[in-house]
Amino acid sequence: MILHLKEMLSKCGLTAFIVSVFHHAVVLLLLTDGCKGQSQVVGPSQPVIVRVGDDVLLPCNLKPVTDAVSMTLEWSRPDLNPRFVHVWHEGKDLHDEQHSSYKGRTSLSIERLKHGDISLKLSKVKLSDNGKYRCYLPHLKKDSFAELVVGASSSPAISLLGTDTSISGVVLQCESKGWYPQPEVFWLDGEGNLLSAEPTATVRGPDGLYTVSSRVTVEKRHSNNFTCRVRQPNINQTRETNIIVPGDFFIAQCISVAHIAISWAVSFTCVLAVVFVVWKWRQNETKNKTKTQREEQQLIGYNNMVDTLKEQEQQLKNQKDELESHKEATQELVLNTVVLF
Repeated sequence: MILHLKEMLSKCGLTAFIVSVFHHAVVLLLLTDGCKGQSQVVGPSQPVIVRVGDDVLLPCNLKPVTDAVSMTLEWSRPDLNPRFVHVWHEGKDLHDEQHSSYKGRTSLSIERLKHGDISLKLSKVKLSDNGKYRCYLPHLKKDSFAELVVGASSSPAISLLGTDTSISGVVLQCESKGWYPQPEVFWLDGEGNLLSAEPTATVRGPDGLYTVSSRVTVEKRHSNNFTCRVRQPNINQTRETNIIVPGDFFIAQCISVAHIAISWAVSFTCVLAVVFVVWKWRQNETKNKTKTQREEQQLIGYNNMVDTLKEQEQQLKNQKDELESHKEATQELVLNTVVLF
């Protein structure tokens, strides 16, 4: 039909330029009419980032704006079984096919649905919620996808482990718990220069969260201010903490052999002195113990002798009493004899 109109316009004496413009205008009008009434499902152009425990809205909209309250729509995750995260059918939620891990945590807003906003609210986000979500309208056979990136972060802590005498340095350790995904650890000096540190140690706990730790040996600087920075670019999270190391912690690097020898000699002398004192104390203890035992034995012998004397005294007293009795009996016998004569 377009070719037929083009031939008719040419026969009317119109220039080729005007005919061409008319041709393109007709084609544009036909394409517009063909697309009229066709809704599009539009999702987010960037991943949706959320922290563990927070609430999040997964965007999904109808273009042009159309009332979606009476429609059927599905939110799902292709990697799950069952795959349904939330199903809306003719003005109400359907929970029969919903995956158990999402029960009670998903919702749609009727007010937003009236304006073509079919975004899904997900509450109390878990690490397991991380993934790709599909927003699908069966009657339109249109869908869009939203990538949910779940993250967790925490502030690091720095501790002083000790000193390194070989370089007159101080060993620092930085540890940070409760990260997801796995973060990176950096050490910086007071001027913001990157320091060379040992490889980062990473441990993943039963809750799926990462604990990272890093050690660095630092030398004395103008400010002695050092920073540990933990970063996870996927969730746009950076946490850091700093420490100021007192200058007294940095020991002198050069220690002469003479100083070492003197230190050993002093230490050895102290050990000998302690050994001599202990030996002398034990000798005195032994002597005192022997003396005490001898005195105890003498005391026991004295007590035995006193007991023996007491027994002899009692025996003499008994003999005296017997003699007195014999004396009285003899006197009485003599008196009786005199009377008879």
